[in-house]
Amino acid sequence: MELLSVINELEELVESSSRVPLTRKVLIDEEKILDILDRIRTILPDDVRKAKWVVQEREKVIEEARKEAERIIGEARREAEKRAEESEVVRQAKEMAEQILGKAEQVAREMKLGAREYADEILARLEERLNRITKEIQQGRAELKGMNK
Repeated sequence: MELLSVINELEELVESSSRVPLTRKVLIDEEKILDILDRIRTILPDDVRKAKWVVQEREKVIEEARKEAERIIGEARREAEKRAEESEVVRQAKEMAEQILGKAEQVAREMKLGAREYADEILARLEERLNRITKEIQQGRAELKGMNK
């Protein structure tokens, strides 16, 4: 960065300047130091602006990452809820299917039993009619035999 370069230049000026004997003081050329300070003032706003921009960009990246994390978490929650609902729907569908199948089997048994009872009833009536017809035939034959004598 340019600012660091100017600060290094200032440090070199201090180190290379004449010293006041028996003190830690140095004699610095006023014009040189004022020139360096003016350059620092000129450079500093630009560097501060760049630093602010870096901080803002960092904040944007952090905010975008936070939003993305929230989006991913929300999506994961929705997916989990969807799967839970699907699981519940599947369970209910299986339960309903079992009930329907049970009722269908019961109806089939009842229909089969009803059909057997109906067939037995028809056969019993038919047997009764056949017995009557057989008796009538036997009586008719008996009469015919009696007439022959």
